[in-house]
Amino acid sequence: MTTDTPHATAGRPADTAALVAAIGARFERLPLCRWHVTVRLIIGAVTFFEAFDQLLIAYALPELRAEWHLTTAQTTSLITVGSVGMLVGALLSGRLADRIGRVKVIAACIALSGVCSLLLTLCSSPGPFMALRFVQGLAIGGEVPVAATFIAEITRAHKRGRFVLLYELVFPAGLTACAVLAWWLMPLLGWRWMFGLAAIPGVLCVLVVRCVPESPRWLADHGRHEEALATMASIEAKVEKITGEPLPQPAPAAPVARESHSRSGLRELLTGRYRKRTLVVCALWFCGYFVNYGISSWLPTIYGSRFHLDLSDALLYSTVTSCAGFLGCLVVALTVDRIGRRHTVTWCLGGAALCLLLLGLFAGGSASSVLIWTSLSAVFFFGANICLYLYTPELFPTRIRALGTSLGGAVNRLGVILGPIVVGAVYAGGALGTVFVTLAVVALVGSLTAGVAAEETSGRQLEDVAP
Repeated sequence: MTTDTPHATAGRPADTAALVAAIGARFERLPLCRWHVTVRLIIGAVTFFEAFDQLLIAYALPELRAEWHLTTAQTTSLITVGSVGMLVGALLSGRLADRIGRVKVIAACIALSGVCSLLLTLCSSPGPFMALRFVQGLAIGGEVPVAATFIAEITRAHKRGRFVLLYELVFPAGLTACAVLAWWLMPLLGWRWMFGLAAIPGVLCVLVVRCVPESPRWLADHGRHEEALATMASIEAKVEKITGEPLPQPAPAAPVARESHSRSGLRELLTGRYRKRTLVVCALWFCGYFVNYGISSWLPTIYGSRFHLDLSDALLYSTVTSCAGFLGCLVVALTVDRIGRRHTVTWCLGGAALCLLLLGLFAGGSASSVLIWTSLSAVFFFGANICLYLYTPELFPTRIRALGTSLGGAVNRLGVILGPIVVGAVYAGGALGTVFVTLAVVALVGSLTAGVAAEETSGRQLEDVAP
């Protein structure tokens, strides 16, 4: 195995800029193999259960409303308090992951989330429940964008979209699994058992710490040269052992040009070359998740209160919509490298807008029509949203990649918070059709933003997209 790189002395680059470029070039020569898949599965398992925890409240809500005699305002608070925690957690975790490392933050988040799930089973009133959901939200909001950042940093440019999004499928898979298990177990065992089951995966934090290496790109960027080189060499040795073939020579790597304010974090995101990228992805995150959670958080309640379905049928209908969304994610994962990130988000949000508009204007009179059209729209907005987990880390350099991705995650929390609030307010007035027209308008704004202002990153090395 050859580890010599340009700008090196005795196998070690002379400075951080050269080492960052050299590590990037060495990742580009790694064939995708079982090592990548193993790491993806471990981090994916963490993300899967965080998604499970995130949506569980929507399916527990009908039972909680009956048990605690909740008003509409209290119901909305139960939905949104976790999202407020996710917003704060996303902002904190991005800065933290850029300072202390990706793997430490991921492990800490899954441990905290598991403890909170266990404590939620003991709650007997809305107050303690909401406090714990806020703390759990910190963990969920912190883990998901940092995990997306880490997976992007260990993947080469060729077919990066397919590889990363096949990992990201674990998030909608977690949402779908939550829906299926809630439909099956909630009427039999109650909401406490569901949160108890969600606590078990907290032990994954041990597996993450033991089996997942820190990102060599992050180590190099933070001047930890020896650790970066040792970690990269260990990864290369494992890949060579798995493939049974020597690795090719890395391509020549030019040092990454750094701007004078490269260590200023949020300031760099909002100035210079990254300002437009930050504003665009924030708008896309907000629109996509406003629509997603505006629909998913209220569907079980709408089926029950408007169309008088029993709990089992209401959860089943909502589960069908989640499954349709998962199908959309799979299609995007398999096609995003050919279609490109920009076109994928543009057309997916546009398709969601069309489906929701037709539902709002013509087809909201029965539970079956709501099921059909929300499921069709879910194919599109789930597809757009999963693409953002691939697209956002590609837009920012290693020094602020986790922060940039987490800022997008924080803004998506604004959408997650405001979507259910707006839907709840409109729905309280009895205007179900207006609910879907409002969501269609938001999806259309996102589609136009992507089509006009988004940059394409498909097939490009991370250091070339964001020096």
